[in-house]
Amino acid sequence: MKKKQLYWVCQVGGWAFYILLQTIFFGLTDNINWKAFINFFGWFVSLILITHCFRLIIISSGLLKAKLFLQIPTVIFSSMVLAIVFHFVQYLIASATNGVFLPISLLPAIQNILNFTFVFFFWSLIYFSFHFIENYKLAEISNLRYKASMNEIELNKLKSQLNPHFMFNAMNSIRALVDEDPGKAKEAITMLSNILRNTLMMEKNKLINFDEELKIVKDYLDLEHIRFEERLQYNFDISPESNNYKVPTLMIQTLVENGIKHGISKLAGGGKIFLKSEIRAGNLFIEIKNSGKFDESHIPETGFGLKSTKQRLELLFGDKSFFKIYNNGEYVITEVTIPNLDKRLI
Repeated sequence: MKKKQLYWVCQVGGWAFYILLQTIFFGLTDNINWKAFINFFGWFVSLILITHCFRLIIISSGLLKAKLFLQIPTVIFSSMVLAIVFHFVQYLIASATNGVFLPISLLPAIQNILNFTFVFFFWSLIYFSFHFIENYKLAEISNLRYKASMNEIELNKLKSQLNPHFMFNAMNSIRALVDEDPGKAKEAITMLSNILRNTLMMEKNKLINFDEELKIVKDYLDLEHIRFEERLQYNFDISPESNNYKVPTLMIQTLVENGIKHGISKLAGGGKIFLKSEIRAGNLFIEIKNSGKFDESHIPETGFGLKSTKQRLELLFGDKSFFKIYNNGEYVITEVTIPNLDKRLI
């Protein structure tokens, strides 16, 4: 229902309900005659018209946007004015139905005006409360859109840094092969071109299927294996159900790259890297285990990978995701938990 339609439904329905309560409260249901009917119908129409005119004044004067300390006294004073106007209308309707101007009694008139001052104030309270709630929701939506926009900007910034970061490390690997084994260097360049082609096709997406990310990781490890040869060994233990999940683009590849650069490459005898995925409590659990040592006191030195991963997970999933890195004997364990998008409230 549109806002304008809702307003008229509330206006007509609300005042009709009020008139009905008046007849029941004062025990007039058994004594309804044509004069009483005209009186009540006149009240009904007058109350709708008076409050509608007040609404137009509220909108045109900008009272809805005024400070609360200005709104309250203005509404109280306006309610009193409306009550005086309505009392005068009541008097005219009653006089018209009786065919003669009725005598005016001061005390009942004051009492009636005070009663309807409260009625109009209550109407104003409902009207202002509705707009307060609506404006609050609009402000909240606007704030969420702003945050989403800022998140989008931040994600694009992080993604724009991923490819140069990867390219720099990959070219260093190939450069090391040029003098040692030109044939392998040529093979590595071909692999790199395949990786870049895939990443360029996916770079517009914040999330990609797990199996697509896994293919990039395998290509990357094949590329690094050319440089490290037997110094780099890797193994996969992948749950087939993992392919039903989406992960941030190049996230796993970045973590694997981080494990090789800051772990295995610093070991004279090389090392191993294991990639495992499984479903836990409906969420995707990813574990990357690489030879090496993680020094928590030198986190900035571990490069762009860890920082970007934490930021992207937080921006995309909030507190629904989990990231942890720690030492376990001769290995560094990196754990990531990603929620099932089908179960998330978006």
